[in-house]
Amino acid sequence: MSEECSHNCESCGVDCAQRQSPSDMLEPVNELSRIGKVIAVVSGKGGVGKSMVTSLLAVSAARAGKKVGVLDADITGPSIPTAFGVHGRPYGTEKGMPALVSRDGIKVMSINLLLDNETDPVVWRGPVIAGAVKQFWTDVIWGDLDVLFVDMPPGTGDVPLTVFQSLPVSGVVVVTTPQDLVGMIVEKAVNMAKMMNVPVLGLVENMAWYECPCCGQKLAIFGESHVEEQGLRLGVGNTVSLPLDPTLAAACDSGKVEDADTSGVWEFAGRL
Repeated sequence: MSEECSHNCESCGVDCAQRQSPSDMLEPVNELSRIGKVIAVVSGKGGVGKSMVTSLLAVSAARAGKKVGVLDADITGPSIPTAFGVHGRPYGTEKGMPALVSRDGIKVMSINLLLDNETDPVVWRGPVIAGAVKQFWTDVIWGDLDVLFVDMPPGTGDVPLTVFQSLPVSGVVVVTTPQDLVGMIVEKAVNMAKMMNVPVLGLVENMAWYECPCCGQKLAIFGESHVEEQGLRLGVGNTVSLPLDPTLAAACDSGKVEDADTSGVWEFAGRL
């Protein structure tokens, strides 16, 4: 295998010993799972609110009557169980490990549900982390789902590559914020998806403004919004801006994201 290998055998002309067709690289889903769409939520860097956006999209889809699951692929920084108030230890069976279920019926699986203590660090090397993510697909009993959201770690490393190659990803949602630096890094995530022939379904600009509770003025704390221009440049037509909203952060921190106002992503989620 060449050192410059992009790991995308479909578009590669090199006849190397490890060449595989895209279908050969997909891992089989657990035999007791039937999953419609798999949508990965990605970002080029951390701190942009990707897990919160994943949670809001999942809640919005569930409110639309869909059967929804969330696979927390951010192994070293898992936060999905906290947002949904899901705690406890999954049990294993001969057929696999059933996902835990939130108050409103959203199925969740995360490494934090398997640790003795939620604050224990996961000090694993990349291949082990990637293997755990694959097991969340092959060994977890998800049941019947219309859509499975995958909350990805930031960047373009082992886990995103594993998810794109091993799971039948229908498309990705990219999360960004208004800063120019973030926009540049987010473009790397978009280009990785294109390299892996995964459609980019939408672009979410988080923390785009803050509404002053006293006067109602919208303040662009992190700079003016560029999401529409960025979407045009990247060829992504489905875009949305979300505010910096302390009530959303509080809902995630307290495990009550299912009580949050999802009107900001309602139409956006319906177009995925």
